[in-house]
Amino acid sequence: MNVQQIVIDIAVLFLGVFLALFAIYYLLKNDIHRFFNLKTIELNKESRAHLLPLRLQAHERLIIFTDRINPANLLVRLHQQGIGISTLQAGILNEVRSEYQHNITQQLYVDSVTWSVVRKLKDDTIAMINNAVKGLPADANGIELSKAILQHMASIDENPYDLTIELVKKDIQKLF
Repeated sequence: MNVQQIVIDIAVLFLGVFLALFAIYYLLKNDIHRFFNLKTIELNKESRAHLLPLRLQAHERLIIFTDRINPANLLVRLHQQGIGISTLQAGILNEVRSEYQHNITQQLYVDSVTWSVVRKLKDDTIAMINNAVKGLPADANGIELSKAILQHMASIDENPYDLTIELVKKDIQKLF
């Protein structure tokens, strides 16, 4: 046997092995894809099963947050007889910021639009409180601040706190 014949035999052998492997792959291709797709679907199901309770809890906490920073609820919770305007303002702002910081991680589990609305509601609440204080005389008391805030809330056509809660509820419905 000469070298040329050996090279041809090796080439034919490799070509035969390659064609056999290609034929096996072609025959098993659908089964291989189906196996990996089932594994992916199974992993996604497990992931969703663990993630769903966290997402529901996040939505619940955002509804509670929205309700707690609603000025009507804040003023009832924080108002004390004879409280000064600056003390009430500081208490309200501290409460809003504290509630927000307590719930900041919930943004991981809610839609980014929903989180943006919640964050804007917090910022608008702080601005509303500060603007109400600016609109009152320096010698005003906590009762006057409460009245100014509640009058402002009454003048708004649609309550932003109720709208935010409705948005969070719609976000929950997307989960199912």
